[in-house]
Amino acid sequence: MKFACYSIITKHMKQGTWFLKGVIFFIGIVVLTLCIFALPKITSGAAIEWPAIAPLREAILFGLYLTAIPFYFALSQAFRLLTHIDKNTAFSEQSIQALRSIKYCALTMSGLYLIGMPVIFLIAEADDAPGLIIIGFLLACSPTVVAVFAAVLQKLLQSGMELKSENELTV
Repeated sequence: MKFACYSIITKHMKQGTWFLKGVIFFIGIVVLTLCIFALPKITSGAAIEWPAIAPLREAILFGLYLTAIPFYFALSQAFRLLTHIDKNTAFSEQSIQALRSIKYCALTMSGLYLIGMPVIFLIAEADDAPGLIIIGFLLACSPTVVAVFAAVLQKLLQSGMELKSENELTV
């Protein structure tokens, strides 16, 4: 019974990974489009609207592009993890390494957003919008949620690998 449930679960996981891979690909295309077209226009508009941050326009744009690097690396690691699930090697050291990389990428993104928070303070002060600080803080903390989730999955996967190796030794 235990092995029958395992084979049913892995069969459905293989069928579902094509959708998740498509979602990862779609998210990557959307973020790339935003980086190419929307971010330069947004920073130009912000520089016109708030002249106090106009000299920082290039630095803001550079910081936002800098956060795209760990984002795309994390997407590639998620794609790699789904490939391991397809190959039925989800309980492997490569999967744990992919989750570890996702965790570090998310923490890096969160750190970069926190470094950019003084700019949001300037905009919030110039526009008299204290809610913008809360939005910026949520933007900075949301990758941390992904990092915590990846860390939990990493620990679960390590525990599953240990149980799997113990079961193989007893049989």
